[in-house]
Amino acid sequence: MTDAVTTPTTPTPPPYPHLFRPLTIGGLTLPNRSVMGSMHTGLEDRIWHADQLGEFYAERARGGVGLIVTGGITPTRSGDLMPFGGRMATPLAVLHHRRITDAVHREGGRIAMQILHAGRYGVTPFKAAPGTEPSPIHPFKHIRMTEGMIRRTIRSYGRAARLARKAGYDAVEIMGGEGYLINQFLCPHTNDRTDRWGGSTANRQRFLVEVIDEIRRQVPRDFPVILRQSIADFVKNGQTFDEIALMSRRAERHGVDAINTDIGWHEARVPTIVTSVPRAAFVKFTERLRDEVSIPLIASNRINTPEVAEGILANGKVDAVSMARPLLADPHFMSKAKEDRADEINTCIGCNQACLDHAFVGKPISCLVNPRAGRETKLVLSPTRHAKKVAVVGAGPAGLSAAVSAAERGHQVELFEARDSIGGQFSIAARIPGKEEFHETIRYFSTQLDKLGVTVHLNTHASASDLADGGFDHVIISSGVIPRVPAIEGVDHPSVMTYAEAVRGEREIGGTVAVMGAGGIGFDVSEFLTTPTGPDSPAVNLKEWEQEWGVDDDPAAVGALTKPRPAEPLRQVYMVQRKASRQGKTLGKTTGWVHRAAVKMKKVEQISGATYEKIDDDGLHLAFYDEKDGTRTLTGRRVLNVDSIVLCTGQESVTDLVEPLREAGITFDVVGGADLAAELDAKRAILQGTEAAAAIA
Repeated sequence: MTDAVTTPTTPTPPPYPHLFRPLTIGGLTLPNRSVMGSMHTGLEDRIWHADQLGEFYAERARGGVGLIVTGGITPTRSGDLMPFGGRMATPLAVLHHRRITDAVHREGGRIAMQILHAGRYGVTPFKAAPGTEPSPIHPFKHIRMTEGMIRRTIRSYGRAARLARKAGYDAVEIMGGEGYLINQFLCPHTNDRTDRWGGSTANRQRFLVEVIDEIRRQVPRDFPVILRQSIADFVKNGQTFDEIALMSRRAERHGVDAINTDIGWHEARVPTIVTSVPRAAFVKFTERLRDEVSIPLIASNRINTPEVAEGILANGKVDAVSMARPLLADPHFMSKAKEDRADEINTCIGCNQACLDHAFVGKPISCLVNPRAGRETKLVLSPTRHAKKVAVVGAGPAGLSAAVSAAERGHQVELFEARDSIGGQFSIAARIPGKEEFHETIRYFSTQLDKLGVTVHLNTHASASDLADGGFDHVIISSGVIPRVPAIEGVDHPSVMTYAEAVRGEREIGGTVAVMGAGGIGFDVSEFLTTPTGPDSPAVNLKEWEQEWGVDDDPAAVGALTKPRPAEPLRQVYMVQRKASRQGKTLGKTTGWVHRAAVKMKKVEQISGATYEKIDDDGLHLAFYDEKDGTRTLTGRRVLNVDSIVLCTGQESVTDLVEPLREAGITFDVVGGADLAAELDAKRAILQGTEAAAAIA
């Protein structure tokens, strides 16, 4: 008999080893290399929102993020983002913020307060800025800062940092990017001063250097000070790389402990955070600083998966990654990555619809794919005491959120979908060039359905009798929409197809196309028709995307800009609407301009104020009228001789289950497009689905 030989086992390497290495910034050690970047939530400005904001951050601390950076807090009234905005200037503010820092520290987290002076970006009559150039994105003429105002503002930064430390913050971040006050001093685009605060590079950098000195004078040396530095302005007369590198070196010498890099101004005509921007598109700008400074560098913008973050950190030139919206989409991003559960991460798709679009109109932010973001104390998916049998009919965004949320609460859920796959309108959107990220949401919901044990019935039309016979206690109708076909002579012509048929590839599309309708779907379809797909398309090829938008990574390029060189369009497209107004007015606040610019670059001819007369072998017949004093006068006609016509003329709700379920006495909710089809709104659909699941008694 021989002794058994034990074969040593090789330990499994941890997932994302670079992402989960500790990092020291000043006197603060972070457990990993993740930073939740600053976002203004809309909860910073009122003292009665302190507990709600504290829970918002605490949820991210529980999820394992290394460092949280707050939304911008102004140091003085002239820097308010909006009237009576969040400000750190008094002992009362310290007490208010202590509730926030305590909430984060109870969960073992670390949090930095961002000090932000809005400058000419403020939405108040008291706003002040260094130069004379007005803000193109906010009203009110700003006050040009005097020498005395500049001195008082510098002191206010030091006071804010001192009070932040007293309020329990673990660090402060100086907002020096995105076109706010400090960036306005640094950049010739907005600094036209001729005194000691403007003109030469040294003079334009003087304000920031003195701000750093003042903060260092008022806080201990081991208290971390981070600089959010603009390293690619993307505006005319922006900074050169030599100026940026000089400022980085000066910042380090004067006591900054880390640089969190910032990309683009709010008024820049280069998209920086929308879904069509390739992942990690701007990391090379951060890496370029590695030879300039020895303090930690933090990269930002369109870093939304642990794989992307790990790849950046593995290169060795960047020390941490900043992810703002990805922590909105999934507060437990980091803990899931650490536990090798990345497939369970609810990935940020860069849509901006519930976050930045809300912030720029003064509404509290949330997240399209995670409507609980910002509502942690209000939209609670508490475990149910009485599990019910729940049917969800329709596997679009509303149905998926309802099914997953109900299952999370402990209900027995079955999901019925008429097509052969889940996703609904989201699966159509994911085929649009630049919206490939939408596949991530479908992947997330698919993973959650499996994990939570939801029974999924594909290719199944659930009738009221099926649901009654199935013994369901509650039904959520999320049957979605169908494209609306307008009553136009010849609409049944072989050249005509719905947007769903076109995007899904169910119909052959010719070389010249008329798109009927110029809402969000009309713009998406126009981009789909004009943009090539594949490995060389701008959606996936960084160099192609940079050429299209005029991004120049030459260190000598002013503002990192060059002349845009968009690719030739794949097809000739006409986008037609009945309204006489400018097309795209109803698109998102922060993304609409990108879509409008994209169709213009693709040479889409936009036709407004048209009446659809008929469709025949000659094409789409349009008429134009002038209406005055109740009289309608024909002013012209035009025939678009096109190969194909795509209908983007609205949707109709699918509600055939409503009355039969009501007659059968079955309790039900109607959510998403089945509830309202006027405008496709995934934000509302996912919120409604989640709320319906939360309300099941």
